Amino acid sequence: MKAPRAIAAALMAGAMLAGPAQAQELTLKLGHLANEQNSWHKAAVRFGEELAALTGGRITVEVYPNESLGKEMDLINGMQLGTVDMTITGESLQNWAPMAALLAVPYAYKNLEEMDAVASGEIGDRIEQQIIEKARIRPIAYFARGPRNLTSNRPITSPGDLAGLKLRVPNVPLFVDVWRALGAQPVPMAFSEVFTALQNGTIDAQENPLALIYSANFNEVQKYVNLTEHVRSWIYLTISELTWSKLSDADREAVTEAARRAQAYERELFLADEERLAAILQEKGMTFVEVDKAAFAAKARDAVLANVNAEIRPIVERLFAN
Repeated sequence: MKAPRAIAAALMAGAMLAGPAQAQELTLKLGHLANEQNSWHKAAVRFGEELAALTGGRITVEVYPNESLGKEMDLINGMQLGTVDMTITGESLQNWAPMAALLAVPYAYKNLEEMDAVASGEIGDRIEQQIIEKARIRPIAYFARGPRNLTSNRPITSPGDLAGLKLRVPNVPLFVDVWRALGAQPVPMAFSEVFTALQNGTIDAQENPLALIYSANFNEVQKYVNLTEHVRSWIYLTISELTWSKLSDADREAVTEAARRAQAYERELFLADEERLAAILQEKGMTFVEVDKAAFAAKARDAVLANVNAEIRPIVERLFAN
């Protein structure tokens, strides 16, 4: 049996944890598009575990992967209406906040360190503030995404090697114009059609992060991974402003701290995953090719600037100047 003083101390600690204004239990619904193997999902689960630990189990997080709570736009709309609490989202937010386009600008970030400096610095603060004001959802952490690389059946080391290359791109004007400026023949196409088109020779090449190159089995129809790393981007773990406004200051601190820990955990998973995927694709017969990234960036610059919103163009010019 505990001594009376020990019991009193335990009760006081419990009272401090619960607090009169924070006593209610809360369940946050977090939906996203990735599968259970994805580092974003694992980080979302870790966020829930950390938040439960920080609040003595009072706040729990239910994570819904695979769009099981809704597609990305549906989740954002739900967060604005108060029917969804959280999601993982990125440049789609430019539909509300133009600065969110900075999350995925071709050749804006030469490496992960440069991207981190922007995401966690003054520009990142401005992006987040605009998302809060215009989209009414709040970024609380960010996760790196694997850089997009070009796969093909001939090595590509400079823009000159792209001549005549029929390249599948997403139906995004920026991507189409940039690849045309680089010298390729971009072909907008749904991702689900890419494997068959490569197999049939309708297209010669495609570009995606290593995770998608692997999961789509492109190694069966492509020989080379050309390390163009033409788009480096990040994505946010976000919470609805309606949900955030209902939290006490102490709970907001707990959410922020849990998000910080989840971000650090996701980065470890991400770096290990990129190494693992490169090794697997090479084992499956793909050759990794170093390219002249500076030549690609220089040739892409004008097309990038012509396609970005006037509000972010000065920032993109600055990034290219660096």
